Amino acid sequence: MLNKSYIGNKERELIIYTVLIMLTLAVFWQVCHFDFVSLDDPTYVIKNSHIKSGISLESIRWAFSTTYAEFWHPLTWLSLMLDYQLYGLNPGGYHITNLILHILSMLLLFWLFCRMTGSIWKSAFVAALFSLHPMHVESVARIASRKDVLSAFFWMLTLCLYVYYTEKPVLKRYSLVLFSFVCGLMSKSMVVTIPVVMILLDYWPLKRFESKKENLFLWQLKEKFLFLVLCAFFSIITIYAQHKYFNPYFQSSLSSRFANAIVSFITYLEKTFWPNDLIVCYDFFNQLSLWQIIGDSLLIFFISIGIILGAKRLPSLFVGWLWYSITILPVIGIIPRGFNNMADHYTYLPLTGIFIILAWVTPDLIKSGRIRKYILLPAAILSIFISAFLSWQQCGYWKNSKELYRHAINVESDNYRANYGFGLALLKEGNSEEAIYYFNKSISKSPNFAYAYNSRGNAYIRLGLHQRALDDFNKAIHLKPDLEIAYNNKSNVYYELGRYQQAIENYSKAIQFKPDYVEAYLNRARAYYKLGNYELAVEDYNEAMRLNNNYMPAE
Repeated sequence: MLNKSYIGNKERELIIYTVLIMLTLAVFWQVCHFDFVSLDDPTYVIKNSHIKSGISLESIRWAFSTTYAEFWHPLTWLSLMLDYQLYGLNPGGYHITNLILHILSMLLLFWLFCRMTGSIWKSAFVAALFSLHPMHVESVARIASRKDVLSAFFWMLTLCLYVYYTEKPVLKRYSLVLFSFVCGLMSKSMVVTIPVVMILLDYWPLKRFESKKENLFLWQLKEKFLFLVLCAFFSIITIYAQHKYFNPYFQSSLSSRFANAIVSFITYLEKTFWPNDLIVCYDFFNQLSLWQIIGDSLLIFFISIGIILGAKRLPSLFVGWLWYSITILPVIGIIPRGFNNMADHYTYLPLTGIFIILAWVTPDLIKSGRIRKYILLPAAILSIFISAFLSWQQCGYWKNSKELYRHAINVESDNYRANYGFGLALLKEGNSEEAIYYFNKSISKSPNFAYAYNSRGNAYIRLGLHQRALDDFNKAIHLKPDLEIAYNNKSNVYYELGRYQQAIENYSKAIQFKPDYVEAYLNRARAYYKLGNYELAVEDYNEAMRLNNNYMPAE
C-alpha cells in the first residue's frame, strides 16, 4: 500500500510538472518573436562590445572586474555573452534563455515546497502563481532582466540544496549550498536576503527551531555565519557600484525615498491582488500626500503586529509576510539608484511570500471540507487561469519599444519616462518631429532628465537644426557630466559643420568616460582624417577594430 501511494504521489507530481510547463509556455512562448526594447537592452547587449566579443579570457576578465550598468554581476554578463555566441543579435534567442530560466525556477520552487511540506497541491499553487502572475512578466519578457531570472534560478536552487542539507547536515552538502549562494550573488545582489529566508524556513515548515530551543541564536549564527559574511561583502560591492553612477541632479531626499518605499510596499500588494495598469515605468512618487504616507505606514504596522501575534497559530502567515517584507527591502528605493522608485520586476522573488500565505493560510482559516472542495479549489484554479490570461496579455506589450511605451502612455499620459521611450521609438522610425513632441512632454514633466535632452538633440540633427541640437547636448552634459553619448552626439554636429578640432575634443571626452566606446573611436578617426592626421586616424580605427568591428550607431 505504501509503495502504491508513493508511486501515485510521484505520478501526480509528474503531471503537475508537465501542466506547469505547458501553461508557462502557452503564456510566454510569444516572447520568442519579440524584438529588443530600448529599456537597457542596448546597454546590456546591442551596444555592448564586451558581450559581442563572446566568451573569451578577456571578456571573462571584464565580466568579473566591471561595475558597468551599476551592478557587479559577472554571471549575468557571461550568460549574455554565451547567448551572443549562440544567437548573435537575434533577440528571440535571448528571450528563450530567459524563459528557460523562469521555468526552471518555477519547477525548483514546486520541488522545494513539496519536499518541505509534503503538500503537493499547495506547492503547485505557489509555483503556478510564481510562474504566471502578471507582475512577473517584465522579468521574463525583458532581455535586460536576465539578472532577475538567473538570480532567481540560483535562489531556488540554493534553498533546495539547503533543504537537502538540513536532512543530513554534512560539509559536502553545506558546500553545495554555499556555492549556489555565491552564484546567485554573482547574478544579482538582491540574493543577499537568502540567509534570512533560510532562518524563516527553519521556523516553518522545516521546524528546526523545536530541536534547538536552548542554543537557538548561537546555532543559527554558526550555521549562517559564512552566508552573512558573503552578504556583507557583496552589499559593499553593490553600494560602491551604484554610488559610482550616482547622479545628484536626479536623486531625491532620504525622507522622500522612505515615503516612496512605504507607498511602493503597499502598491505592490495592491497590484498583486488586482494587477491592473501594469507598465514598464511608474511615475507618481512626487505627488504623494501626507495622508497616503501615514495611512500606508499604519497599515503596514498593524498588519505586521497582528501577524507577529498570531505567529504560533499560523506560522505560514508569519513566514510568508516576512519573506515578502524582507526580500523587497533591497529594491524598495531607500538606497538610491537610477530613477526606478518602483518596477514590476522588483517583485519577482518577494511575491512568493504572498503566494505562500494564499496557499497555506486560506485553507487553514476555512475549516469546512465542503467549502474547501467546492469553493476554494475552483477559486484557486480560476485564479491561476485568470493570472495566465492577464500575463499573456501583459506579455504582448513587450514585443517592441513602441508598443511597450504606447501602453504606458495610455495608462499614464504624463509619465516622463513613457513619453521619452515612445519618442525614442518614433525617432528610430525616422519620425523626428513627432518624437520631439514626446521628448518635450518628458522634459516638461522632468526638467533634469538628461537623456531626454540628448535624444531631442538627435531629433534636431535629423531636421538640420544644428544650434538647437548643440543647446540640448550642452544641457544634457550639464545635468549629467559623464554622459558620454551626449559628447559623441555633440561632436557629430561639429563634424557636420566642419569644425573638426572641436569635434575631436568632444569625441575624446566621450572616450574618457567610456574607454570602450567603439563608435566614438570611429568618429574621431574620421575627424582626424579630415584634418590630415592620418597616423592618429589609423590608431583610432585599429582601436575600434580591436574592441569590436560590429557596432550599432547610438541614438
